[in-house]
Amino acid sequence: MSIDTIGNFLTVLRNRIMVSSPYAVADYSKMNAEIARILKEEGFVKDVQVFEEQEGRLLKKSLKVFFKYVQGESVMHEITRVSKPSRRMYAKVKNLKPVINGLGIVILSTNRGIMTDKQAKASNLRVGGEVLCTVW
Repeated sequence: MSIDTIGNFLTVLRNRIMVSSPYAVADYSKMNAEIARILKEEGFVKDVQVFEEQEGRLLKKSLKVFFKYVQGESVMHEITRVSKPSRRMYAKVKNLKPVINGLGIVILSTNRGIMTDKQAKASNLRVGGEVLCTVW
């Protein structure tokens, strides 16, 4: 049985936004940290922090994502998982459609790292990859 860590991370974010929480705490992974970094770069969240906490004898890393609100409304309206463990979705950069007429982003996992659709189109390499999620 596999665990969808990206899906779990996105669900934590989605649930915390629904209750207008100022931040969300999720399990740390390199992939989750990269997705959170992109969300910060694109202006969907205020800040991202990695911290360690003691749980018994173990030292557990966690990710704290601080949300951005404008007049009480979250900047991030929807975050949707596209590629799932049961069905992977891959796309070439020329086949990527803009999300909400360019207001949103598509997050891709490429051989050059995690990036947005805009970064993939702007790079000279014009790489495609696995479509992880869409955000707007």
